[in-house]
Amino acid sequence: MNGRVIGFACLASLLVVPAAAAKERKVENYSATINDFKKIGVVAPFFGNAHGYAVFPNIGKAGLGIGGSHGKGQVYRGGTVIGFTSTSDISIGLQAGGQAYSQVVFFETPEALKKFTDGNFEFAASAEAIAVQAKAQAGTGTEGTSASASSSKTAEKKVANAKYQDGMAVFTMAKGGLMYAATISGQKYSYQPVGGEQPEKKEEGKDQKK
Repeated sequence: MNGRVIGFACLASLLVVPAAAAKERKVENYSATINDFKKIGVVAPFFGNAHGYAVFPNIGKAGLGIGGSHGKGQVYRGGTVIGFTSTSDISIGLQAGGQAYSQVVFFETPEALKKFTDGNFEFAASAEAIAVQAKAQAGTGTEGTSASASSSKTAEKKVANAKYQDGMAVFTMAKGGLMYAATISGQKYSYQPVGGEQPEKKEEGKDQKK
């Protein structure tokens, strides 16, 4: 029991460190991940109609008894990085193994983007991510979702009906070619604007007038 508590404390500390170090971050080139998502027919239109989006090149999820995930990302508006974000969650239960995946969160409106960047954001329990596959790894099938044995009619239906929920749409792309429906309920996101200063409330209004 003590070992389990100690493990939980260690994992929690690891997830907190990146958020505290957000001020040290610099804008990175995420074009490879963005282009991978743009190659997928169902995802590409969102880059054109979204008010903004957050990209996470690599979210690692692993655990044995005590699990968790963590990943760093950047938030874009108008194709420009406006801030840095990190996501993490901790779960306790019977689990083993791990999974790494990329994730993109689209914001339909200025209000949705503001909700994400105002502070510590957390997806509701009903929130779902749509699993997609890299185009180069897909065989025949709609939007490259039936290339692996793990593809199901349910998964294909979700992809075909991809749309915003509460102003946001989330897509995940597993590393290694297999589809992986990541659980985003409970994921918490921190945010730090470029430059380290919190944006003024009126900034969104200025953008809308442009």
